[in-house]
Amino acid sequence: MKTFEVSFRYQDRKSGSEGSVVKIDASSLPGAIAKATREFVKRLDRKQRFDMNKSGLEIKAVCLNSAGTAKEGEIEKTANQNEMN
Repeated sequence: MKTFEVSFRYQDRKSGSEGSVVKIDASSLPGAIAKATREFVKRLDRKQRFDMNKSGLEIKAVCLNSAGTAKEGEIEKTANQNEMN
């Protein structure tokens, strides 16, 4: 298992830019992003989910080695609900 640090950011209607950082253990980068995204979305209320879907969710993931420092493979993915439609 590898340790990944996944950070999320979206625009909230009241407080502007909102987000959080989650450290998660997974065997692959896509698995880590999926697991962390499920945890993040579960913590949002209805209005926050609407704001996230409207403005898009920015996801950044970094693979950490055993010492806790980042490796080279950093990815950045922006998912926007408007692009999906």
